[in-house]
Amino acid sequence: MNTYITSRFFRQILLAFTGMPLLIWAMGNFPERSVLKDSLSVITVLAFCQMIGQFFWTRMNGTAVKQLKMIRLIKYHKIMGYTLVFLLLLHPICLVVPRFFESGISPVDAFITLITTMNQGVVMGIIAWCLMLVLGITSFAREKLPMKYKTWRVFHGILALLFIAVAAWHAIDLGRHFNLSMSILILLGKPPPPVEDSKSLTVPGVENKQPSLS
Repeated sequence: MNTYITSRFFRQILLAFTGMPLLIWAMGNFPERSVLKDSLSVITVLAFCQMIGQFFWTRMNGTAVKQLKMIRLIKYHKIMGYTLVFLLLLHPICLVVPRFFESGISPVDAFITLITTMNQGVVMGIIAWCLMLVLGITSFAREKLPMKYKTWRVFHGILALLFIAVAAWHAIDLGRHFNLSMSILILLGKPPPPVEDSKSLTVPGVENKQPSLS
């Protein structure tokens, strides 16, 4: 863990995809809500921002590979990927959890209303949720899929890009904490350009057995 902490790249990613969102949230003039609601919102915002940051934890980022080595990069990407997918899959449930502690509409009724309100933002959210579910399943079961690793990697990357695009649309359209500053941060969080020398990024025994969520 000390290797990650002392890495300049790790600190930059932490600042960009954790520090900046927290700063924007703290300085934003958002309506005050309960501690539970705000906590769930912050967790969701940070999880989504870190999901964008996952694009930088790949072999395309030559700087990260040089500082941390490919094996560490893959390990972090895999652990964080599964964790973030799990947290974001719970997002629809987290929206209605506070209803257990409030009077009025029940959590079940709130959830049904939530997923049956067919406006643009909700539809984008449902599509993003489905894309993320497929992303998680195809990563977890990669070795059982009828495709070569390189083919899966391209498929995984395209699927991840689609998810981020649709999820960003949903968040900007409906997100309570996605003001102009947060929206700009999300739109600027694009993947790094591919490195030119891919051979220098190859690690023996890893090329054909790379963990999922890469």
